[in-house]
Amino acid sequence: MHGLTQQQLVDVTQKSAPRAWFLVAYDWLLIAGTLSLAALIPNPITLILAIFIIGCRQLSLGIIVHETGHQTFFESKRLNNFVGRWLSGYWVFSSKTDYMKGHLGHHQFAGTLDDPDLKNYAPYPVSKKSFRRKVWRDLSGQTGWRRLRSIGRAIARYSELNPEGQRVVRGGLITNGALFGLLTVLGHPWLYLLWVGAFISTHMLSTRLRQIGEHAAVPNRQSLDPRDHTRTIITNWWERLLIAPHQIGFHLEHHLLPSVPIYRLPTLHKMLIANGYLAPNILVKGYPRLITSITL
Repeated sequence: MHGLTQQQLVDVTQKSAPRAWFLVAYDWLLIAGTLSLAALIPNPITLILAIFIIGCRQLSLGIIVHETGHQTFFESKRLNNFVGRWLSGYWVFSSKTDYMKGHLGHHQFAGTLDDPDLKNYAPYPVSKKSFRRKVWRDLSGQTGWRRLRSIGRAIARYSELNPEGQRVVRGGLITNGALFGLLTVLGHPWLYLLWVGAFISTHMLSTRLRQIGEHAAVPNRQSLDPRDHTRTIITNWWERLLIAPHQIGFHLEHHLLPSVPIYRLPTLHKMLIANGYLAPNILVKGYPRLITSITL
């Protein structure tokens, strides 16, 4: 189907703990550096930049949840579980277990009307006016406020949650409490507002762009061929910094071979181009072009 040799398959599915740890360290060092910059030079430019960078990194933490859920990040299942919870998921109140229940269904039914993620991309293309309204709802915190209320309800009815739900609430409160406590000890408790502000605004926008980038307004969303129902977006440095972290643009490649770790998707992409499975003209170069293609 994809034309890869057996050796190529072995190469691109090989897990690498150093490369996985590099991505984890990169995210957290960038978060720490961004908060430090905001503390040292607090002005409108640095604060707005911080909100965009942190929101994008919060999405990146969600991507690590995704990778560890697929068990493609580390060789060790125990390490995947630890990183997917304590170094990523809990910080944004995300359950790796619950997320993967729906996500595996997405992989199974992508290209059909049974895809559980269909609601995220089925309405596209939309009018430019409609898209601007969606962006405004995200950046103004309206979308994120609903997410915060959902977290608040989970905390309020903690005793009624199943064990996994309770685990996520506990982990979320511990990690966020630790962050607030650390910032308070360092003399900048107000920086936690940047974390929450990013979560309810730019993080929501990055998540929306990720969803529409993966499957919205594709050639044929009811085709079982990933080249029809999924797309690849070639991103540049500022897009990876502000809206689309790491290599999430290689979503077609991920659907083709979900066993490939995210840090090897660029290599897989090059292999598929070289053997003619992917034609360069079906790729989207950058999110500005994507937005043009999903709006009328």
